[in-house]
This record gives sequence, structure tokens and C-alpha cells, in this order.
Amino acid sequence: MAMDYEEAKTKVVEGLTKKLKSKSKFYFNDISKILEMKPREAKKIVNKLVTDGVLEYWSSGSTSMYGLPGTGKQAGAEHED
Repeated sequence: MAMDYEEAKTKVVEGLTKKLKSKSKFYFNDISKILEMKPREAKKIVNKLVTDGVLEYWSSGSTSMYGLPGTGKQAGAEHED
């Protein structure tokens, strides 16, 4: 049975919040493991979470990661003009 969006959202937020002490950015594979889904299924949910502002997308150019908005060392610097 497929997980509904709200259930997936809760699971991701709780899973990432527990891991925030050690890191603030997560690989896509980390999130798909939290969701216990195959990458293709998880990608749809992760994209919706980013669109809804629950997660934020971060890229260094070679690496793509996701995190909870407002967390991490660069959170303050990213919004400067």
C-alpha cells in the first residue's frame, strides 16, 4: 500500500529532525530510506515537499542535497544580498 503525502511529510520531517544534531543537509538516498520507498516513488514526494516549502533543495554544482528550511551553517548567509 502506498503512503499518502501527509504521512510521508510527517515521516520525513521527523526523520530529518532527529538527525539534525549531526548534519543539516541530506542526500536524496537518505530521504528515500526514511520513506522506505524506491527512488522513483520517493522522488515525487521529495519534489512536492520542496515545492510546498517543507524541504529546501541545495546544490554545490556537483552535489544535490535537501534539508529543512532555516537549518545548517549557511542558512543565514544564503539570504544576504
